[in-house]
Amino acid sequence: MKKLSILGLFIFALINFNSCETEDDVVFTTQEPDGFVFTNSILDNYVLAAGTSSNLGERFTWGNADFGTPTNVTYELQSSVSGDFTDANVVSSTTSNEIAMTIGQMMSVATEAGLDADPDSPAPNTGSFSVRLRAYPGDTGSGTEAFTDAVVINVELLESTGTGEGGIMPATWGVVGSGYNDWGNAGPDGQFYTTSTADVFVAYVTLIDGAIKFRENNDWASNLGDDGADGTLEDGGADINVTAGTYKITLDVAGGTYMMEDFSWGVVGSGYNDWGNAGPDAKFYYDYTTDTFKVGVRLIDGLIKFRQNNEWVTDFGDVGADGTLDAGGDDIPVTAGHYNITLDFNNGVYTIESADVWGVVGSAYNNWGGDGPDFALTQVQPDVYVGDIVTLMDGAMKFRPNNDWATDYGDVGADGTLDAGGDDIVVTAGLYRVKMDVANGTYELNKIQ
Repeated sequence: MKKLSILGLFIFALINFNSCETEDDVVFTTQEPDGFVFTNSILDNYVLAAGTSSNLGERFTWGNADFGTPTNVTYELQSSVSGDFTDANVVSSTTSNEIAMTIGQMMSVATEAGLDADPDSPAPNTGSFSVRLRAYPGDTGSGTEAFTDAVVINVELLESTGTGEGGIMPATWGVVGSGYNDWGNAGPDGQFYTTSTADVFVAYVTLIDGAIKFRENNDWASNLGDDGADGTLEDGGADINVTAGTYKITLDVAGGTYMMEDFSWGVVGSGYNDWGNAGPDAKFYYDYTTDTFKVGVRLIDGLIKFRQNNEWVTDFGDVGADGTLDAGGDDIPVTAGHYNITLDFNNGVYTIESADVWGVVGSAYNNWGGDGPDFALTQVQPDVYVGDIVTLMDGAMKFRPNNDWATDYGDVGADGTLDAGGDDIVVTAGLYRVKMDVANGTYELNKIQ
């Protein structure tokens, strides 16, 4: 009996010891867990806009906090306006190793910090707050705890006046890849824009043969690919193979799907390209601020229409010459000159306005104008002109309006600054996206291949 009692006591003690090991109220010794640090990259600045409040602001990731005893660990992401966390607020908690903070959550903290997007407000629209992680064993939050170092989040509240027609705004998502910008080495990602449906975004991009993915904030912390090439999105999924062309890409982040379709609008006619026999149509570019499509173009005396995808499946003319877009309508007579043309499909109208059309000229493109007109750029926002994709040769180039030398810009010092009458800009052969910002006096030549 005595031996059995001792054995019984031993088994009882063993059972109780093992059960205590997994209880939340087990006592742990205080220690700083090795490897408990943030592992995601932090951007220099986060631009926050109300129209994209449901978008991902940042995905915080970290290594495990090991308290030396087998147990579940709870992690809290905390924010602090003061920076010393005497005012700590819990953003979210988890037992995994990542927490997503939306733009809306960032805006809430920024507002608490006294920031204001109203341009007439005396409060600033830029500032910062801090975040850190708290870890503790179990789920009660009592007893031993550990913290990561704090990181500073610099933010900018975008003024509401930055929205376009219908509240359209640039989204945080973009197109990246060898098919667009050499995986981020040749300029920013192709821009997605918000739509009337939450978490559904649209982009209008010209691609080359290659592969693409979708990522947020021009950063790899959050990216989507397609395993199986079936139109579904997977976190960190496979590259998406693409062929050269101009596309409309619809990205449904909430539904986990995407769709790519051939999509372009162009000017065709005897007034531009001999009804398509003398080169492609003049390409329209999307302007989110007006939710319209625009093109800067040099026309000659003749007739034009607007058609989709450089083919005659869908085209618009104008019955009655009253500025309305009529499917399959009459040819539109034009006279020689330089114009901005706008297609407004929301209201079914178009405009053709005489305007300065900036272009690329040089030995790298058209033998300084001797071999044809300059490569025309399109004004998509005030004083911002873009053009893609242009094939340049080894040589030099400058910018000038209306195929004329009355005004031209070069670059003294090769520093990306526009200088009136400045030095020729030396380029090497390849495919380029061009951007010219007259207001800020800068330009970009992003070589994608």
